[in-house]
Order: sequence, then C-alpha cells, then structure tokens
Amino acid sequence: MNAFEQYKLWLDNLADGDPLRDELIAIKDDEKEINERFYQEIVFGTAGLRGICGAGTNRMNVLTVGRATQGIANYILRSGADPAKGLAIAYDCRYHSKEFSELVASIMAGNGIRAYLFPEMRPTPELSFAIRKLGCISGVNMTASHNPKEYNGYKVYWSDGAQISGEVSDGMLSEIQKLDFFDEFKTCPLEEAKEKGLIVMIGEEMDRQYLDYVEGMSQHPADQLDKNICLVYTPLNGAGSIPVRTVLTEMGYTNFHLVPEQEMPDPEFTTVGYPNPEDPKGFELSEKLGKKVGAEVLIATDPDSDRMAIEVLKKDGEYHFLNGNQTGAMLIAYMAQGMKEAGKLPEKAALIKSIVTGDMGAAIAQSYGIRVFQALTGFKNICGKIHDVEDMGYAYFFGYEESIGCAPGEAVRDKDGVCCAMLVAEMAAYYKKKGMTLSDALEELYKKYGYFSEAQVSLVKEGAEGAALISRIMDAFRDGHPTSFGPFTVQKTTDYIHGYEDIPASNVLRFDLEEGTWFAMRPSGTEPKIKFYYYSVAPDQAVSQQKVEQMKQAVAEMIGKIQ
Repeated sequence: MNAFEQYKLWLDNLADGDPLRDELIAIKDDEKEINERFYQEIVFGTAGLRGICGAGTNRMNVLTVGRATQGIANYILRSGADPAKGLAIAYDCRYHSKEFSELVASIMAGNGIRAYLFPEMRPTPELSFAIRKLGCISGVNMTASHNPKEYNGYKVYWSDGAQISGEVSDGMLSEIQKLDFFDEFKTCPLEEAKEKGLIVMIGEEMDRQYLDYVEGMSQHPADQLDKNICLVYTPLNGAGSIPVRTVLTEMGYTNFHLVPEQEMPDPEFTTVGYPNPEDPKGFELSEKLGKKVGAEVLIATDPDSDRMAIEVLKKDGEYHFLNGNQTGAMLIAYMAQGMKEAGKLPEKAALIKSIVTGDMGAAIAQSYGIRVFQALTGFKNICGKIHDVEDMGYAYFFGYEESIGCAPGEAVRDKDGVCCAMLVAEMAAYYKKKGMTLSDALEELYKKYGYFSEAQVSLVKEGAEGAALISRIMDAFRDGHPTSFGPFTVQKTTDYIHGYEDIPASNVLRFDLEEGTWFAMRPSGTEPKIKFYYYSVAPDQAVSQQKVEQMKQAVAEMIGKIQ
C-alpha cells in the first residue's frame, strides 16, 4: 500500500471531528506532505520510536503510540514474565507526553500488566533507576530527548534498566507489526485501573532513593572541595530543574544560579529553540547570567535530563564549550583518581565507549588499569553491554559517548545528566580548592596524554529524498574503497555493516589514516541526518587540529561529487 492509499485509509477510519482526521483533511492537496507522513511506518531506531507529532503512519500520535504499546504488551505477556512485576512509565515536558504516558498505562492495565506511573515529569535516568528498584519487566519514557519542539518519542527499557536491543527489540517490533493501527486495543480507564491496583502512582519515595544514589556518587569529602564555587545551571525548560537543584542544595553548594527563563517546563522551548546542550547556542542565556554573577562553570541538561554539557571560563574571560569527548575524559580522570585514592577502584574495572567516541578517555582509563570495551552508538548498546563485561569478571566503572552522554554508575543504565551535573560541580569545586580551573585541569590532561582534537559534522537531509541521498553517500564511501583522504593514506577500513569482532551489525564505516588520524560515518538512528566524526592526536594542539581540518575538507570534497 503506497502513501496515498494509506492516507485514504486513515481518512476512512478516523471519525468526523477527530483532530487527526481534521489535520489530514487540511493537507488533502499537498502531495509532498502526504508522502512525508505516510511513506513509511515510524520504526524503532537508536532510542525506540521518535518523530514529529501529527497524523500519519510516520508520525507520533495516539494511533502509533497505541499500536506500539499493545505490541509491547503482547510481547511481555508472551515472554512468560509475571505481569504483576509491571512496567514503569515516565514523561517529559513535551506536547502530548502526559497524554501518551497515560495511554500507555491504560493499555498496559487493560492487558493485565501493572503500570507504575509518575504523576509529573521525571528525568530519564530516574526511570532507568526505578525499573531496577521496583523489579519491573520493562519501562517506557515519553520523550524526544533533545529534538526540536515538533518531536516526541517513546523510549523503551527492559528489566535491566537499559534501553531495549537485540532479541527484545526485535521481538517487540515483530509483535507491533502484527497489529493494525485501527485495531481495538485493550484499555482500562485510569481511575478504574488505579482502584484495581493495575496502575500504581509513584513519586516522592522513588525520587528520594534516586537522589540518594546520585549524592552517593560523590568522589571526595567536603574538606577537599570549595563549595562556594560559582555555577550556573539550566535545565533548558525540562525535567532536570528540580532534581539537579535539590542535589546541589543538599550537598552544600552555596553559590549556584538557575537560568530563570529556562527553569520552568516549556514545550515550546521559547528561549532556546533547539533544546540540545550539545549545541553551544543553547548556552546563550547561561553565558549572560554567568558573566553577571561571575560563574566559573555553566552546566546544561536537555529536556529529559539524560544529556549534560558544560562550558568553562577561560583566562580571556569568555566561556568555552567542552564537547562530549572532553567532558567524558575529564570525568573519567576525576573518578578514576578519586576512587584510586579512596581504595575503591576495582581491580578489574571496565569502561564502555561507543565506536565513534574519541580515544582520550580510553587512554586515561588504560593508564589506571581500566579495561576499555567498545559498543555501537547509543546507550542501549553501551549500557546493554554491562551484563557482558560483568560476566567476564569486570566491575562496571563508566560508560560514555561523544554526544555528551555519560553513565557514571551501574544503578542507572542510561545517560544520567543529573548525576553528571553533580560530578561536574564537585570536580570544579575540587580543582578550585587546588587553585585550578577546569580549563587548567583539561590542559594538564593534554600535556600528559597528548593533544586530542575532534570535530563532528552532521548533514541534515529531511524526508524520503533526504533518506535516499544519505544512502547514496554511505554506498559511495563503502563501495568506492577510497585509498586516501587529502594528505592521509588509508591504513585500514572497518565496515560494521555485517558486524565486526564482538560488535553487532550496524551501518557504520571507519577509516583509520596515517599519524593517528581517523574518522567514522553513520546515518543517525533518531534524526534525518548523516554524521561524520573526525579525530586526531599530536604532541601539539595546532598540529592535531590541522589534521582534523584536512580530513574534513577531503571528505567534504568527496561528498560534493555525490548526486
């Protein structure tokens, strides 16, 4: 069935007055828009379902969410798991997030599966924590993470607290695809389900347990910290506001400031537009407040508070953005040294990083005797590998990827922006006590381990035509077998399309070049873009950065020839 046949089917099946039907009628003469909404079904990517809200098979709406939920319920029931163990549900500040979360709870209850539902928005890491604390079978978070305001998403977790992957993901998808969007899904009204004990509201008690865990991740005692350090924090109008503020207050930080325009929930993200702390533009208001109050460090989390990024004050009086490789490396060094001094660093500790993450964190970890493991991009893969390393006799130490995501403790099996915000504040306070800034600390790491440089380039290509172009770009690099890029000869090409060593199959290419340079490329699993990751290392920062620029230029020239 093509896009226009699907469009007509939805019009025929939606009742008069249904907002989704009205939305479709409004685009009846727009063939391109109809095709965009119906050319495919919204599918599981790196983090479950994610897409623009609206009517259509390729959109987030009550039909696509309802179908996915019924399919997941069917999978849970057929897995043989005890439905009384239940499923935990959270949501963020986005449009329809609460509506979708209540729909998920209603369908789960209708299928006899207990649903543990937060009454208000909560950060993603707390959901992962709650799944493990409650002993749930699964979990769902209604969030589009850092995507623009038009988006929403559906992150699915399994009993280990990590996002679904492998057999579980495939099994759920199989059950979902057996269903029609207009099937009569089993539901139970919320109040009736609460009376039957099929929906259980959770909140303050779980909040306290999660915050106690975060505060327990502290690496140094108070007498080694200057807790009067001036900090600015922004939750970018998302779920991090209350937990981060609570943690910093309870841990005795006396001089932190929240960006007032971004403190409260706002699904429009009025003051930031694109609520991704990976984009330095998200720090504009933080920088303004930081200069007013004299802040040394600016901290930001995304709307569901799994991602965290920082800017640090440099000697020229300006704030400098640290990318995910730099922040991750600094946290690895800080935690490894702190645990070593306290005698708490496991003899067989494990670091897990994605295959497109830089090498600086790995170099630091290895200097402390920490084994480095690789995983595919996304925390469903990074935290999903914790079981494997534990089975090998290793103790999980840290997981991270270049896109400002870190999982610093095993109790949360996903990125944890709340815990990372606490650790950054403490790290800054620790170095301030020593008369150093975070910029000074990073420079010390470069002097010791080498000047690592990196750059990420994303080409955004929307819709069906964009997806086709991204596919042609991957094919050109894969099938063309390039032997050089600019002045660098290709030493090794690694194609993950059929898997590589212990890494599962994925559409990723890596080119190792001369002089410690390399780059990787992959289509995004959650956004309409193709990403390029460039890395180099040298004894001199300028030389290292020049090598990155040379790679970028050579790759851009090759892309420019692809039609």
